[in-house]
Amino acid sequence: MIKIEQIQKNLREAIANSSMSKKELAQKLGINPSTISKYLHEDKYPAIETLANICQILDVSADYILCLKEY
Repeated sequence: MIKIEQIQKNLREAIANSSMSKKELAQKLGINPSTISKYLHEDKYPAIETLANICQILDVSADYILCLKEY
């Protein structure tokens, strides 16, 4: 069973491996930087459209973020 903690871990890793800060990512998404922190540390989930945009901006597979495949 996939748990939110693993999804958050993968999202944190994807951001860390990018050349982008959480603030820059939030600006590109048109959301508040605190929302990014909530995605990473709280039980707040991005909308499917936001998740797709996060994956596109970070150039990472949604399968990886959602723990559907290991890379």
